[in-house]
Amino acid sequence: MPRRPKQEARALSAYRIVWIMALFDLPVGTKPERKRATKFREFLLDEGFTMMQFSCYIRFSGGKEYADAVTRRVGKACPKSGKVDVIWFTDKQYTNIRTFRGTNRDPKPPKPDQLTLF
Repeated sequence: MPRRPKQEARALSAYRIVWIMALFDLPVGTKPERKRATKFREFLLDEGFTMMQFSCYIRFSGGKEYADAVTRRVGKACPKSGKVDVIWFTDKQYTNIRTFRGTNRDPKPPKPDQLTLF
């Protein structure tokens, strides 16, 4: 058997695929602060993040190198008066997320189609 398919399968392993979560606390007491916070949220959306909760955005990444590059860009975009934490976790760990909303139990959002991301 050729080695290439084996390497590709390993590259897309649930232990190598990384999710990036950006958690932030930005001041919004004044109009300029609200504008900076909105600009930061729009930056995250432009970077491919999806809002998971207020002030919590998540993004799929094919590997640690790309996750590191995205994390550096998030750090550069952070408003000076804000606080942003970036957490990485594997796709395998992502499958353990349980979401509860009040009395209704909504299904977890589907994973993105990997073919459209590469």
